[in-house]
Amino acid sequence: MRNAIRGTFVMLGECFRMSLDNIRGNKIRSFLTLLGIMIGVTAVIALISTVSGVSGTLADSFSSMGAGRLSVSITGNDLKTGVTPEDLAEITALDSVRGVVPSISLNGRVSRGKTVESGVSVSGRNAYYFQRNPDLILQGRALNFIDDDNSTYACVISRKMVDTFFFGVNPLGETLYVSGIPFTVVGRYEEDDGGGVASMFSGSPDILIPYTTAMKINNSREISSFTVYLNDGTDSAGASAAVEEKMDAMFDYEEDCFTVTAMTSIEETMETMMGMMSSLLAGIASIALIVGGIGIMNMMLTTVTERTVEIGLKKALGAIPWQIQVQFLIESFLLSMIGGLLGVAAGLGLSYILCRVLETGFVLNTGAIALGVGFSAAVGLVFGWAPARKASRLNPIDALRTA
Repeated sequence: MRNAIRGTFVMLGECFRMSLDNIRGNKIRSFLTLLGIMIGVTAVIALISTVSGVSGTLADSFSSMGAGRLSVSITGNDLKTGVTPEDLAEITALDSVRGVVPSISLNGRVSRGKTVESGVSVSGRNAYYFQRNPDLILQGRALNFIDDDNSTYACVISRKMVDTFFFGVNPLGETLYVSGIPFTVVGRYEEDDGGGVASMFSGSPDILIPYTTAMKINNSREISSFTVYLNDGTDSAGASAAVEEKMDAMFDYEEDCFTVTAMTSIEETMETMMGMMSSLLAGIASIALIVGGIGIMNMMLTTVTERTVEIGLKKALGAIPWQIQVQFLIESFLLSMIGGLLGVAAGLGLSYILCRVLETGFVLNTGAIALGVGFSAAVGLVFGWAPARKASRLNPIDALRTA
């Protein structure tokens, strides 16, 4: 029994050696064959790893932007199109709420002297917004509760506005006309101009003014969107239910008047979408692996034809069919695995470069690596089986007759 097992291992080792010799003996053909597998694995690894990196970066952005935060958007009804500052005070008084930031957006025509800019993004915020973002102000002061209560004509401008209207001049204390109304510049802030997730949802306005002043310019007493900041450790679902209950009462329990969104739900949706995208891209890239497998089958069939005499001699000397089949399966497997391992290395390198270009974190996705290697092994065995079976079923007399 021990001798039989030992003989089997010796035979397998000999098959590996002969397979490597045959691969080296046909360098160009072997390279072109494993190139198909390499390209397929490279595509799978690069796409899945890159999507994982992008997904991780987006998840971090959503977490940092949406932790402990609810976004409320109001469509209203015939009698009430938004909420008033008094309504916001009621929501702020909820036990789970730390503060509320209204957001009133408008596009204005901004001018200073002969310099005029149309379509400038102006946003009305309250003092709590600047308390939540203490590092926002780079120069001067933030808007405060006095500005909110008195609807002052003070503004905080972005770097873009400084470059446009105050190039080479200290903007603090200067006057800027917004829709024909003079505003005093009290501060300068750093806008999010990097195209981050936060800028996609909350926007990056050019000028910030008190929200009460923005309401006055819009000739409105109602607010159509605001953000609710929750106390630390507060359950988002419970807080959302409490806010919805308060909002229902404000709109006389009429349906479809507002939407309360927790950023955590958006994050979960994004993760689901990224997972689906990864699966879709992996499926598309796997087509290249199948093409590579067909190339392996073609090469192995050619190899069987070329080595007909060798197969006949082995059978005449006592080799049994499964030994012949194992030899050709090992050769097919080695071809596929060499291409797969090269593809893993190339895919990781390509993914790293793409993540650097996209400015996202690089993620070493072990699942993608396992998928690429496993798929390579499966391709080698599946597409090598038919040629190996053909070789094992050759009649030794017919094979020797071709010599």
